Formats: sequence, C-alpha cells, structure tokens
Amino acid sequence: MNAPTRQICVATGSRADYGLLLPVLRAIVEHPALTLRLVVTGSHLEQRFGHTIDAIVADGFEIDEAIPLGLDDDDPVTITRALGKAVSCFANVLARYRPDLLLVLGDRYEILGAVQAALIARVPVCHIAGGDVTEGAFDDAIRHAITKLSHLHCVTHAQAARRVRQLGDAEERIFVTGSPGIDQLLATPRLDVATLSARLGMPLRPRNLAITFHPATLDNEDALAQVEQLLTALSGLGDDVGLIFTGANADPRGQAINARLQDYVAEHDHAIWRDSLGQQGYYSLLAIADAVVGNSSSGLYEAPSFGTPTVNIGSRQQGRPKAPSVIDCAPHADAIAAAIHQALAGGRQTPDNPYGDGQATARIIDVLTGPWHAERLLTKGFIDRDCRA
Repeated sequence: MNAPTRQICVATGSRADYGLLLPVLRAIVEHPALTLRLVVTGSHLEQRFGHTIDAIVADGFEIDEAIPLGLDDDDPVTITRALGKAVSCFANVLARYRPDLLLVLGDRYEILGAVQAALIARVPVCHIAGGDVTEGAFDDAIRHAITKLSHLHCVTHAQAARRVRQLGDAEERIFVTGSPGIDQLLATPRLDVATLSARLGMPLRPRNLAITFHPATLDNEDALAQVEQLLTALSGLGDDVGLIFTGANADPRGQAINARLQDYVAEHDHAIWRDSLGQQGYYSLLAIADAVVGNSSSGLYEAPSFGTPTVNIGSRQQGRPKAPSVIDCAPHADAIAAAIHQALAGGRQTPDNPYGDGQATARIIDVLTGPWHAERLLTKGFIDRDCRA
C-alpha cells in the first residue's frame, strides 16, 4: 500500500507571488510524497490586471478553487471588503479539503485573509519570504502579521531569519532557503530581441527602460503626484529611450496610476503599457533592459540576477537588502533623472543577488516533506530573546 501523501494547499493572489511560487508548485506536483491543492484569487481573476489565471492554466496546473474578491475598484473600502471575503471563502476551501499545510508567499492582503482562515481552521501555515522589511507600504505590517500566524518559515536571507527570530519563533521552524523566484528566473528561456519586440508590439530603441510603479501606501505624498515626477524625469530622456511600462498592483490608487500611464503612452510613440507581460516576457525584458525603474520588488529581487541596474524610487522598498546594482532615489523628478543617468552610464553590472542562488525550491521541498506533524506545529511557544545585542 502506498503511503499517504501530504496535501499542500497553495494560495496565489497576483502575478507577483505566482511568478515566485511557480518552481515550487511544479516541484510539489512532481514529488511522490506531496499533493497540490491550488487556490487562485485576487487580481488573477480581474480582466484589468490581465486575467492572469489564464497563464496559470496555460502552465498546466489544475486549479482547485478560484475565489473572486470583487476588485472592481481600489479604494480602501473595496480592498477591506476583499480581505473580509478572502477570510470567508478560504474558510470554506480549508473546510472542504482539510489540507495538511497551507503554503503562502509574501505580503498581500488576500494572503493575509487565507492565513487568518487557516488559524481558525487549525491548518498550519508555511510562509515564504517572511522577515523582509518594506517600510513604505502597508504590506510591511501584513507580512509580519502573516509571519506571526505561520508555523514554518522559508526566508530569503539571513537578516530576514533574524527578524523572524525576534518575532518569537523557534530556531528549528526557520529555514534560510533563498527566493524560489531566482530559481525560476535562471531556468526560464529568454526571448530574443526580435521576438520580444514583436510581443511588445513596439520596436525596441537603442536604450530601453522597464518601468513599474506601485502605490507607496504609507507615503504622505500622493501616489499620482509621485507618478507625475517620474513622467517628468522620463520625458527628458528623449525618443531614443524606449519606455516599457507594466501595470500597478491592486492597492489603493493603483487604478489611477495605470490610467495616467496609459494616457502618457498614448502621447508618446517610444512608450508602451502592458498590464502584464507574462513571466517569460517580463524576464526577457529585464535581461535586455538598460535599467529597471520604479518601486517594484522585482527591481531588488530579480533584476540583480541579470546585472541590470535598478533605479529604486521612494520608500516602498525601504529596509530590504539591496544589490550593488540598485540605486535609491527620492520620488522627485531631478533625483529620478539623475539616478537614471547614473544607471545608464554605469551599464550592466556583475550579477550579485542577495536573495538566492537558484537552489531555493529544493530547500523548500525539504521543509514541506520534513519530519513535522501538523498538530504539533500548531502549538507555538513564544521564544523571548534579548534583542539588545
């Protein structure tokens, strides 16, 4: 008789966490001791974010549950209601499947909803990428909350492990795995320039920038005001610099940012906007771009593996470890322009990524198949530590 497999429920709520989870999902499917239950929610189900659930299906995964959250707007009331709906719907999913473990990544509100439901359902949680710091967004507080609600931690670097210990978790529950997104990035075949240009629908210029700007949800300065500063800086670069914009996420003011960028693109032949390029398209863009510009985590997590310099604007990613290829600047036109010129003058860097070596997936699978027992995981003591050192 075959031994029973562990049933791992994985929740994904956006293109960002799915891209990082993809190699782990494939490894779970392929592992004889594990069974995948895949739950898709959040912006994956929204047309205005590219309906990226289609990409998940195209990747060959069977989706066990799809949970729409009604993200027809991005105001705080809509997002708060979406969080509440996520808790309620994940409660039903966990009751239906009774998984051995819920696996989540990152810091989004829909993932917090899944983890809250798991707490009450007595389903242990494994959290990937806890212990990071992003001081300019409410994602920072959400990430730490998910860490406190989780029972196993696969962190991306040693500083993150130290922070999870500070939050009171036991050493034996914390594993420095690196980011699985680096594994996927290194394994993904890249499109050549001609194929990428055809996919974009715009011939690439002598120099090209990959640009993603999300709302910095804890900044006092309005997100649209910051976007105007970015566009002012970009307008001074000239038409021989291609501008490839990808869409903002489903945070408050994200929809307004996307509308403003689309208006800008309509007036500039050397600019293009896409809500999503797909993983292969986006990685191919990072590989050929002369710089990544904006405030997305991909500029810190992924671009350094290509040696592509990053212009990191404002406070959204403040507190995260940064590769030498990352240039921080204030969200003001003069500072952004100076940072872009510095990135273009410095050129491509030696790849140096503090978030992983391409072996994270194997380490995470070792955690998922390890000698833990669900009932014992649920009992968490708080480990008091002297944090003065």
